[in-house]
Amino acid sequence: MVPVSVVIIAKSTADIIEGCIENARKITDDVIIIYNGPEEDTLHAATNSGCRVYKKTWEGYGANKNKGADEARYNWILSIDADEVPDDGLISAIQNLNFKDKNVVYDIKFRSHFGGKLIRFGSWGRDHHIRLFNRELVKWSETLIHEKLTLPKYVRKKKIKGHIHHYSAKGAGEFDLKCSYYAKLSAEKYFRDGKKAGIVKLYFSPIFGFLKNYIFSLGFLDGRAGWVIAATIMKNTRRKYLFLSQIENLPVNQTELVKNDLVVEYKTA
Repeated sequence: MVPVSVVIIAKSTADIIEGCIENARKITDDVIIIYNGPEEDTLHAATNSGCRVYKKTWEGYGANKNKGADEARYNWILSIDADEVPDDGLISAIQNLNFKDKNVVYDIKFRSHFGGKLIRFGSWGRDHHIRLFNRELVKWSETLIHEKLTLPKYVRKKKIKGHIHHYSAKGAGEFDLKCSYYAKLSAEKYFRDGKKAGIVKLYFSPIFGFLKNYIFSLGFLDGRAGWVIAATIMKNTRRKYLFLSQIENLPVNQTELVKNDLVVEYKTA
């Protein structure tokens, strides 16, 4: 085993998390699961795996990931979600790393799956993220969505062999529901950041995003799945700015709820 703790954020992915945990345990003897969902099957699978499980109220992706890193036995953290599975190539690469230099972070390629199909093109086909880092220097920004790692300027980025396989959605309906949820979180974040929902964002950004994903990045080569992904992302882009425009037009007492991370209601989009 290597001096790496695997931190897994889990909610309602009982059908995937067992494979996620199985491969995580090939890397380390320290797997931490931060669980915040309602589904007992997920909690049962996590608890029976021999991992350390912490049931935590939802405070945003960044906050929950930092909670897992704080509970870790080792300073080196591999951060993944419960619908993400490290493959054998990545496991082997991590096992052969030298962990003496904490000023390095590792950028990992992703392979995304949609309804059982591996997506090779579009924005998903070239996806990669920094997910292996030392917690003494690096933490997640504590935002509700679009959390990022805060990297000191002197930290060096390195690529690593292997992939994380992301099992995003079983089909169009599930993907649309996820996108709707993320759109609301994005709108609230944008409002707190002072962004505005202008005509360009509402009408032109969704179309440009579709063309970039489906045409320029060759998403059409993924067949029907490529179309569904590009069309749903386009819909989601418009939806989040529509939600943002609704927030902007709320009475002052309700906009204060948004600023304080509290729930507001939206019209369906």
